[in-house]
Amino acid sequence: MNIRRQFQAHVAQTSPSPIALHIVAAEGCYLIDASGKKYLDLIGGISVCNVGHGVTEVKNAIKKQVDDYTHVMVYGELIQSPQVEYAQLLAAHLPAHLQQVYFTNSGAEAVEGAIKLARRVTERTEIIACNYSYHGSTTGALSLLGDEYWRNAFRPLMPGIWHEAYNSTSLLEAINNKTACIVVETIQAEAGVIAPQKSWMQALKKKCQETGTLLVFDEIQCGFGRTGSLWGFEQFGVSPDILLLGKALGGGMPLGAFISSNEYLNTLTENPVLGHITTFGGHPISCAAGKAAMEYLLKENIIASVNAKGELFTSLLIHPKIKAVRQQGLLIAIELDDANTVLNTLTKCLEKGLFSDWFLFAPHCIRIAPPLTISEEEIKQACSILLSCL
Repeated sequence: MNIRRQFQAHVAQTSPSPIALHIVAAEGCYLIDASGKKYLDLIGGISVCNVGHGVTEVKNAIKKQVDDYTHVMVYGELIQSPQVEYAQLLAAHLPAHLQQVYFTNSGAEAVEGAIKLARRVTERTEIIACNYSYHGSTTGALSLLGDEYWRNAFRPLMPGIWHEAYNSTSLLEAINNKTACIVVETIQAEAGVIAPQKSWMQALKKKCQETGTLLVFDEIQCGFGRTGSLWGFEQFGVSPDILLLGKALGGGMPLGAFISSNEYLNTLTENPVLGHITTFGGHPISCAAGKAAMEYLLKENIIASVNAKGELFTSLLIHPKIKAVRQQGLLIAIELDDANTVLNTLTKCLEKGLFSDWFLFAPHCIRIAPPLTISEEEIKQACSILLSCL
């Protein structure tokens, strides 16, 4: 059987040219293909595998939960201890007003839930998002997505969505008493690792409070230590009214969540009853895996070394073809001349056993987002390969 041909024939394709490595195993910071070749992973499943691949504690949690039970009932109707215990763990590491967790299947579904929640709480319909923001591919999330190239093909989309520049005065000025919520990434990932000014984030919070607008932080890529703190918003001295999580939330299993206050989330329980519902959201196996991964992240104090590891990358990535390196913890963009240079470099990296990628809105940049457990020696190895390929 030619598995590549079967992959192309029967697995729906997302692009004309997928990477199409046939991965058969993953361990630590490495992927292993069917020929036995190892690849040092600089993507981490797009910020999913923050604690690395094949962590024993996560695998054991999954195996135990499989033995106990898998799916038993739609979300919210029965007490399932993996959901309760994980929600409690998250709440213990969040501000006092972010104590109720609504688990979903993915980050995009968390965005959809937040849209409904903001509209319900404020009784308003208009939403502001940012240019070059990424929030998912479902229809509501796509309406928020900040690039017309991806939006236009699927219009008409959800009305009442306004886009403004990230970190801009124009965005602050656009918020008014008709705005239900403003949805922002704490660090713009797909734009090529763009960080806002702390003063702007604080002004954003103030304007939301003045106008009764809910502030929604998308931490789907930035959460769980990726940018050097457990939550990206901790670095700005502000907290959201609704927090969006996904990717690393599930410890390698599919899981998302939108988190807010009990007061706000209880508005979805009546008029109508079951105002927001999901069959598989908060799947017990995903919650067991996510809880084990978060416990491992905290117990091993992995986040404490993230900034130093990111700075090591930056110190080593010096080359005439590198125009800039933007780094927030272990979320890094290496800016080159153009997208073709990036693709050629990534192809050469694959040949030398290094797996990396580009950014959706910054195809002229190489993405660096490895497992947070990557060692200094592995960082030096990765940079050596990257520089040789350049």
